[in-house]
Amino acid sequence: MKRHNFKKLQIWQEAIELVTISYKFTSTLPDFEKFGLVSQLNRCAVSIPSNIAEGSSKRSDKHFITFLEHSLGSAFEWETQIIICKNLNFLSEENFSNFEVRIKKLQQKISNFIDKIESGSPGS
Repeated sequence: MKRHNFKKLQIWQEAIELVTISYKFTSTLPDFEKFGLVSQLNRCAVSIPSNIAEGSSKRSDKHFITFLEHSLGSAFEWETQIIICKNLNFLSEENFSNFEVRIKKLQQKISNFIDKIESGSPGS
């Protein structure tokens, strides 16, 4: 397995953008959510690129894929949290739709990258 420069991976770059978006959004949430949704959303968002970066250091594709799967899991957690925010009226329908499109695209790209690695033809 060739190691990947995580900073050059499109999935990592997009995940970093999501972290910024998440922090900007959570700064608008009510103070009583500081230790609830704010913390959870930001931890999920940070976990996505962090797992991609950590996995890129592993010596085997199998181990890298494990970290990519953790990253994907965090992306699904983040999506769940924004659904909760929408249901609690902390997030407008328009912003929810924008977030949902972004996270679904990232989930798909991570899944596709896992598939490429498993097939033996990794790309970025």
